[in-house]
Amino acid sequence: MFKKISMKVAVSVSVVLVVVMAVGTWYIVDQQGASLEKQLLERGRIEALVGARLVGKVMDEAIDNGVFSVKDAFDQSYVPIPGFEPEKYHTKYDAYLDKAILAMEDEFLQDESVVYAVALDVNGYLPTHNTRYQQPITGDKQKDLVGNRTKRIFNDPVGLKSVKNTEPYLLQIYPRDTGETMWDISAPIMVKGKHWGGFRIGFSLEKTAQAKADLTQKLSVIMIVILLLATGLIFVIVNRAMAPLAHLTERAGQLADGKLEVKIEKNSDDEIGQLADVLERLRVSLKAAMDRLTRTRPS
Repeated sequence: MFKKISMKVAVSVSVVLVVVMAVGTWYIVDQQGASLEKQLLERGRIEALVGARLVGKVMDEAIDNGVFSVKDAFDQSYVPIPGFEPEKYHTKYDAYLDKAILAMEDEFLQDESVVYAVALDVNGYLPTHNTRYQQPITGDKQKDLVGNRTKRIFNDPVGLKSVKNTEPYLLQIYPRDTGETMWDISAPIMVKGKHWGGFRIGFSLEKTAQAKADLTQKLSVIMIVILLLATGLIFVIVNRAMAPLAHLTERAGQLADGKLEVKIEKNSDDEIGQLADVLERLRVSLKAAMDRLTRTRPS
């Protein structure tokens, strides 16, 4: 297919380069994706710990200031709020937390990866949800399920495990009732030295997957550009490197045609230079032989 050796060499090197860069790109994307997940989970762990400590501090200070008692802080006499499905409830402290922790919880949502950041008691009762989940009731059950989630009890297996956990933090996969699948990272909330519940941070797996896809696309584009530039440079460099060989091939053809007058110059010490030296010795030998034949030829 390729008559020039320079083309064969350039194509062979380019093919090897494509394979190496493809493997390298896959490895980098895989490592960067894993690193992205690790960074996200570490950020979630820290945010959950911070949220838990802040909520615990707010409730401790409320008790110290006489806003409510320790018993009230652990109130589990959930009073139903009429007209809601799923049901919503009031406790003796929820109205205070609506004022005291809402802005703090919303701050965590400044991180675009965070879907929710909330405090729940040990039974999964959520007194104060983020502002984005306290939208006005519309009457559309599915829309309200997503838009108004405050004061509900989230006692699903993942929810209960997160609020009953007493380890420094807990990571779970959470199939949210909105249809999303989340990373749920929680840390225990302590009030007056007693386990009150947990602070939960939610990261959407879809958003994480999209972030990884965006990273893959960017790295792939960069690698393709590098590959195209490298391939072009390979062809240029190989053609330049093989140019002396093309010249020597032409001179060898001239020797075969009996053109022995022009000296073949050696311009390097590499294999091509050695070939030039051999061809020059051949030219000299052929010229000497032709000269002898000319002198001995009968007149």
